[in-house]
Amino acid sequence: MPLTFRRSFRILLGVRLNINRHSWSITTGAGHGPRRTYSRTGRRTTSVDLPGPFGWRRTRAARRH
Repeated sequence: MPLTFRRSFRILLGVRLNINRHSWSITTGAGHGPRRTYSRTGRRTTSVDLPGPFGWRRTRAARRH
């Protein structure tokens, strides 16, 4: 079984720094409502928790030049 490393730190109210072995990202949004995640690689994700066991997520890949 591979070892994994993942940490999440609250920087400000509604802002988190997420770190894993290969990258880091910033997540904004607190409590209910949409959250936006911006990764070091340029990937952007928007997600919303919906009532019940449902959720919605949209990910946009980084632009390649």
